[in-house]
Amino acid sequence: VQLQASGGGMVQAGGSLRLSCAASGSIFSFNVIGWYRQAPGKQRELIAGISRGGSTNYADSVKGRFTISRDNAKNTVYLQMNSLKPDDTAVYYCNAVPTLHWGQGTQVTVSS
Repeated sequence: VQLQASGGGMVQAGGSLRLSCAASGSIFSFNVIGWYRQAPGKQRELIAGISRGGSTNYADSVKGRFTISRDNAKNTVYLQMNSLKPDDTAVYYCNAVPTLHWGQGTQVTVSS
């Protein structure tokens, strides 16, 4: 089962975007699914995760602004991003936690 991120775009600071992570099969194949991001010149980092049972965790940098959720019927995990900042500019990926094969990411650009 592979995971593919989509939904990125360009937005002004303070705006919102929702990213989608579609699984090629059942998302129950994964114990934990995470959203990762890689900003220019920085290492890829895990910013949010959701367990099979629905428990969530967030990096301090996005806590209170981003919300991860899942729709089991659609085999899709979402990342709702609010109050976006220029520092959120990055390529966003979804993957298992711990990681498996990396799919193509989706670019998010936040302008000031």
